[in-house]
Amino acid sequence: MKVSIVLPVFNEARGLPEVAQRIREVFDAQDYDYEIIFVNDGSRDDSAVVLNQLASDNSKIKVIHFTRNFGQTPALAAGIEHATGNIIVPMDSDLENHPEDIPKMIEKMNEGYDIVSGWRRDRWQGQALTRRIPSDVASWLISAISGLKLHDHGSTLKAYRGDMLKGIRLYGDMHRFIAAYLSWHGARVAEFPINYTPRKYGKSNYGLNRIFKVILDLVTLKFLTRFFHKPMHFFGGAGLISIFLGFVTVAFAIYFKFSTVHQKDFISTPLPVLMALFFIVGILLILMGLLAEILVRTYHESQNKKTSEIREKINF
Repeated sequence: MKVSIVLPVFNEARGLPEVAQRIREVFDAQDYDYEIIFVNDGSRDDSAVVLNQLASDNSKIKVIHFTRNFGQTPALAAGIEHATGNIIVPMDSDLENHPEDIPKMIEKMNEGYDIVSGWRRDRWQGQALTRRIPSDVASWLISAISGLKLHDHGSTLKAYRGDMLKGIRLYGDMHRFIAAYLSWHGARVAEFPINYTPRKYGKSNYGLNRIFKVILDLVTLKFLTRFFHKPMHFFGGAGLISIFLGFVTVAFAIYFKFSTVHQKDFISTPLPVLMALFFIVGILLILMGLLAEILVRTYHESQNKKTSEIREKINF
């Protein structure tokens, strides 16, 4: 058995030697092979220099340098594409995740699971109002939409069966929903409590505004998974709802027209126009967004276009 650890890197120069050392110490004590794949996502600090030095010192450390910053999903996709392990483990490179948890997650996989998702159970101690509540709400919404019940959907540290993970292509911010996507295709998912330490160096690249982006991305992914081959089921349903609301509006207009209680006709107010305008514009915007997602996906698939550009690869 071989394990591939994939770590996206963006301005993490100071912490890279420690995370590499801890991973080596953990896996040198195991009886299976491993590789460490760092993907430098256009870092502007000395991450590239540090990674090159780490790779020159140890052939198990492999490095991919992007030409610029493409984002976490393309970085993970590149690492997964080049991984050769039976088990692939993405994790953060900022020392928030503990490499010591990985062997325990692999043991959990041996119970018959395809995915083991890390759960940072004590992550938001002392930050209930500012971080924990929004995080819990986001996880609840993601669980409700995806149907996969996890406490911590946002955890990067997960263990996947390599053959399942290599069968998908990642776009946008889809890395957050890999487990949900694979569960829709029959993967067995388990959750495992993991340790969490606040980052030692630098600052987080994420803010609270990502919750809304996450929800929009999940709705898009849900649509692409469920309705991509039968979009009329979605668009037709939305159209029928819109028509039904139109009939409801007409019913109200008739009621106000012949009602002896109300002296002013409903039809003479701006409410019908506003209602129709809001519903039509909202529906059109959503449908335009989903159509755009389909066009982008079709473009990538038909052109076999990469979501990132690699400048250099080391030890591959």
